[in-house]
Amino acid sequence: MNQLLADIIDLEQYPLDDDDFRAECKRSLDENGALVMRQFVKPAAVSIIQSEGEANQHLAYYTVKNHNIYLKPSDPDYPADHPRNREIASSKGCITADQIPHDSVLHTLYDSPEFREFLCVVLGEAELHEYGDAMSSINLHYAGEGQELGWHFDNSSFAITLLIQKPEGGGVFEYVKDVRDADRGEMNYELSGKVLDREVPIETLEMDPGDLVFFRGRNSMHRVTPVEGSRTRMLVVLAYNTEPGISLSESARMTFYGRLG
Repeated sequence: MNQLLADIIDLEQYPLDDDDFRAECKRSLDENGALVMRQFVKPAAVSIIQSEGEANQHLAYYTVKNHNIYLKPSDPDYPADHPRNREIASSKGCITADQIPHDSVLHTLYDSPEFREFLCVVLGEAELHEYGDAMSSINLHYAGEGQELGWHFDNSSFAITLLIQKPEGGGVFEYVKDVRDADRGEMNYELSGKVLDREVPIETLEMDPGDLVFFRGRNSMHRVTPVEGSRTRMLVVLAYNTEPGISLSESARMTFYGRLG
């Protein structure tokens, strides 16, 4: 195992190359739609990433936008207050892979063949590749007081995140599993509306700095509650594609990053 990786990850607790361990992680993710690996990244490495994040926060591009839970344009076949079109607010800041220091442990972790092979097994993917553009593979998100991520479904089949700094309050990841079946076109507007109105039980994922989280959000509605207090919530998103050479669209890059490159 790469020594640089051993300096970042607690490999005694998380033996990435062990077949039985990989199988157990995959089973847990498949059954629950989420997997939290507590203190996956060692405290010293988390502290380094946190310091880098603070030093580069002035580079962050901040967005405030309204959207529906599908992250798509409104559908004129439904009224504005229908779950298909109801608007929700999201606000956050972001720095991109090219703004994260080249020698950062985040690049070491992201590029590690051992880590990527582990991800492939857990996610059930034959291959995982970095983005074709220079910005989208690693994003560090900032959420200050009052900022939040509104209810939505993901367009991708999986998300991999790493919490770096926890706020004083709020910033809680909430979700409701299996609200829809996107592959079958079953949108389940009735249940979606109940989630928006908080008429159904809401589950939470407790995360602490250093925790690596796998989440399947294509069919599970989820959000991050408004941050409370002066400490910024910092979260890293590690984004991969199942095919090589894919870039985030120009419109998406302008929306999320405020630039094309």
